[in-house]
Amino acid sequence: MDDTYKTVIRPAEGYITEKKSKFISHIFPVKSADEVKEILEEQRKKYYDARHICWAYMLGWERHEFRSNDDGEPSGTAGRPILGQINSAELTDVLITVVRYFGGTLLGTGGLIKAYKEAAADAITNAEIAEKTVDDIIEIAFDYTLLNEVMRVLKQLDAVRWTQDFSDSCRMRLEIRRSLAPQLTNMLTSIHGVAVVHL
Repeated sequence: MDDTYKTVIRPAEGYITEKKSKFISHIFPVKSADEVKEILEEQRKKYYDARHICWAYMLGWERHEFRSNDDGEPSGTAGRPILGQINSAELTDVLITVVRYFGGTLLGTGGLIKAYKEAAADAITNAEIAEKTVDDIIEIAFDYTLLNEVMRVLKQLDAVRWTQDFSDSCRMRLEIRRSLAPQLTNMLTSIHGVAVVHL
């Protein structure tokens, strides 16, 4: 099972010029379409004098949620090439914007596609890319008498992270990469008296 994905750690910038037109690109880590909207509003305020702010984003580890926008450039010449760069770098949970300042010379569709593609690629090149795991969350509840047994199971799997609440009874919230979740669940359910809930 593929339970990893690639994203960027922090925003980064790129820049190219083409026949005196300036293309300033930015890549941002994002988690939702709302976050995308906020960043686009900030970019429009910051670059209020730019001719176009074209963009594309990809969300979710399965990479099913994506959009691109040409912002007034000829259809398919800006947003799609930016999205193409996100795809070729196999990134997700990212937004790339490319701000264009017109240099007085029309670039034609081929020139635009090339410029937006190169600007997006430059931002990706300057970004720090990390591989992350898709994690499942499991909640467990059990009696104090079982604490040692539960801890023994958790220590067998390096990839488990947990938080605990031991006020009334023992409750733990476990986070583990998806491919290891079935193994962890089986190990825990084999302990009589442990209630396991997948969130």
